[in-house]
Amino acid sequence: MRTTTVLQSPGPGRRVTPLAGVSPERGWDLLLVCVAGYIATAVGRFNGLFPILLPLRPALVSAAAAIVLAFAHQAGMRRFGLLRDRTTLCTLLLLAWATLSIPGALNRGVAFFFVGGLLLKTVLLYLLIVTSVRSVRDVERLAFVYFGAASIYAGVVLTRFNYASGDWRLGLLYYYDPNDFATLAVTAIPLGLYGLSSGRLWRRLACTLGLAALSLSFVRCGSRGGFLAIVAVSLYMLFRFSAIRVPWRVLGTAVIAATLVATASDRYWTQMQTILKSDQDYNRTSENGRLAVWRRGVGYMFEHPLLGVGANNFPVAEGTISPLAWRQQYNIGVPRNAPHNSFIEVGAELGVPGLALLVAMMASALGALRAVARLRPAAAPCSRAPPRLAQAFTASLIGFVVGAFFLSLAYHEMLYSLIGLAVGLRKVTLSSAAPAGGSRPTGVRAAVRRARLGGPPVPEAR
Repeated sequence: MRTTTVLQSPGPGRRVTPLAGVSPERGWDLLLVCVAGYIATAVGRFNGLFPILLPLRPALVSAAAAIVLAFAHQAGMRRFGLLRDRTTLCTLLLLAWATLSIPGALNRGVAFFFVGGLLLKTVLLYLLIVTSVRSVRDVERLAFVYFGAASIYAGVVLTRFNYASGDWRLGLLYYYDPNDFATLAVTAIPLGLYGLSSGRLWRRLACTLGLAALSLSFVRCGSRGGFLAIVAVSLYMLFRFSAIRVPWRVLGTAVIAATLVATASDRYWTQMQTILKSDQDYNRTSENGRLAVWRRGVGYMFEHPLLGVGANNFPVAEGTISPLAWRQQYNIGVPRNAPHNSFIEVGAELGVPGLALLVAMMASALGALRAVARLRPAAAPCSRAPPRLAQAFTASLIGFVVGAFFLSLAYHEMLYSLIGLAVGLRKVTLSSAAPAGGSRPTGVRAAVRRARLGGPPVPEAR
């Protein structure tokens, strides 16, 4: 029998002695490889970047293999019992609520195939990430896969895509549009900075190259929402990313700013200035601009407060029940706009309860990271990794939330990958496997309670 110790979170009025115990080092295994492949295809879209992979169906094969292996490895930190967590509950309830919206959806076929296809696969990605990690090192590995997938996508963008004729920004990309990819780049940058500040020489070199590719491609996207997201992340890193020393934080922020200044064109900065100039922004003046679409989306939510208009039915609502739909009787086309706001997207499609579940899911993931970031690490370098990694994930989630406020990303894989990594990190730092007798309570919340009370480490059965 070996003992797995946990980093302790200080309770009120209690001084906690730091512990060095993170889970023992384990290498890659087949389940972790399959989950990494699933992240690479779901977030990095490798099957689209490299058509030679299409006949191999990498997303399907990696997901199916990961599911089989997850059921076959029900021991230690990979037990399904450790999935009992507030974030997991909110995620599963969101999936269930989307399923309940199908019968009353404006277009039941659209809702059915969306929930049974994309949303189910996205939630599955979250569950597999949380289940597969056994140690902080595993979380680092998957975080590096996420960063690497985004960096490779950025490299492909730089080498394969040019500006459209007479335009100053990129047009259509693989799967993502420029605004979506700008948000992906922002979520990956903090993970690259974490790898740059802690890791072997080869990892630091890879992170340097990846950050350069992400920064250059980010500028070429010309996204105003992405610009606000990178500003938010930079401010967090500068003032709250205490896991990295102040000189490195200042240097990282300065490098990001210098990259923007050196590579952005005058047209880029002119476009960014329209964020503050309402008379020059079609999003404020056009009936198909973001503000008008948002107002209509809030209207759909109040008209259908319980179950919404149905999962993935926002564009359907734009063409059928919007204030502009009457024009169709005169053969005047009505654009079926996307919501361009992840919160309005869920509120309109799944009602007020769906919006509450989305917010609770994000808030609980940030709370999980806050619990890990507040741990008092021991002197051992390995025990300092969880708080630093938690702050990196927090920066990534902040970047996503700001970017998603202007984009339809509520069901996107990048969100569920990030919250999966956040919950997985809390699982391996604040939880331990139950003893052989099974008399102790299991689950992350019970483990957190034991840690806060200064309880002893729990022995892990072989």
